[in-house]
Amino acid sequence: MDLIDLYLQEDLGQGDVTSQALVDDRDGRAVITAGQEGVLAGVEEAVEVFRRVGCVCDVLANDGEKVASGQKVLEISGPLKGLLAGERLALNFLMRMSGIATLTHSVVDACRKANPNIVIAATRKTTPGFRRYEKKAVRIGGGDPHRFGLDDAFLIKDNHLTVVGSVFKAVRRAQSFSFGKKVEIEVEDIDSAKEAARAGADIIMLDNMTPAKAKECYLAIKGIDQRITVEVSGGITPKNAKTYAHYADVISMGALTHSAPAMHLSMHILD
Repeated sequence: MDLIDLYLQEDLGQGDVTSQALVDDRDGRAVITAGQEGVLAGVEEAVEVFRRVGCVCDVLANDGEKVASGQKVLEISGPLKGLLAGERLALNFLMRMSGIATLTHSVVDACRKANPNIVIAATRKTTPGFRRYEKKAVRIGGGDPHRFGLDDAFLIKDNHLTVVGSVFKAVRRAQSFSFGKKVEIEVEDIDSAKEAARAGADIIMLDNMTPAKAKECYLAIKGIDQRITVEVSGGITPKNAKTYAHYADVISMGALTHSAPAMHLSMHILD
């Protein structure tokens, strides 16, 4: 069973008792409308939800488009019971993903005014079972999904360093384990940042630093090796992200997925 089937099963259980009691076997039409301005995401998933309950969709706005409040984004036709069965799950996809895409777009837009080359990335702080869709929404909003899982790339964090004992040793062990994956390491001070750069890390993440401390570390790292990607993370919010943009190649933010407000959309039966 794939995820959409799983989500439908979660919602429908043994069947929609309300529709079974009140709705006959007629066909009908419905429309989904945006209740606020934002960047649309989740259209493909909503269409697939309705397809699986026997309905057909006319897409009026696509993923990545900016939509206005009151704008129609999807028209659906098919069995009325199918329309009602798919309504909540389709809206859950659209509202959650559009909220993430909208927040991501706003952060990217603000930060690129300070640094046109900055990358705004997500983290693994996602909803269990829904990560692929939240990461997709970040991409639709103009951001980078970052790692999808622990098997994507090395990311040496503070707890790894506690076990291994030193930044230099951790970087070199990761490099010897696989030549095909980039090695990223999280550091919390300038001495560790310099040690990671000298060890040959591909990406150095500056964790929970003030803008001033991040700038100092960024300049020190680039002074050792310009090719190293400097990522800033920890305590970054949509409000303060721009202050880090001048001295970072990447800004990663858990807020893109764990704190994005849902975008309001609604479905109404037409006939």
